[in-house]
Amino acid sequence: MSFFKWEPLTEYEEEKVLSAIAAAELQTSGEIRVRIDKWCKADPLFKAKNVFFHLKMEETKLRNAVLIYVAKRDNKFAIIGDVGIDRTVPADFWESTKNLMQSHFEKGNFADGLEAGIIEVGVLLKEHFPYQDDDINELPNEISYG
Repeated sequence: MSFFKWEPLTEYEEEKVLSAIAAAELQTSGEIRVRIDKWCKADPLFKAKNVFFHLKMEETKLRNAVLIYVAKRDNKFAIIGDVGIDRTVPADFWESTKNLMQSHFEKGNFADGLEAGIIEVGVLLKEHFPYQDDDINELPNEISYG
């Protein structure tokens, strides 16, 4: 039995990531969420798709939600967007974001990698899904843990 709580982010790092989500969403009608698991025994893209639907991210009006999924201890991650995004953007849309995040992760800068990825997702979404005056925050700005 373990008496230690698994905390992949410090309180400061978590606030930094949440602030990045809030700032990114001010530029786009898209919604961004982060999920951090300890392990991922399957393909991270497959797992991300399951988490996406578990979190009900497909329920946004424009179907333009994005999930950044990370299995921290397995060093795996994936970025997926809903069908509204996939219909609009090229297949390799997330590659530059994944490369940016990977460069931070390889240096041991986990929170910085998440923050940089979120900022980049916001910039990319802004091109195709700019912020609307009547935009509402359809999904909570939170990090889910598994």
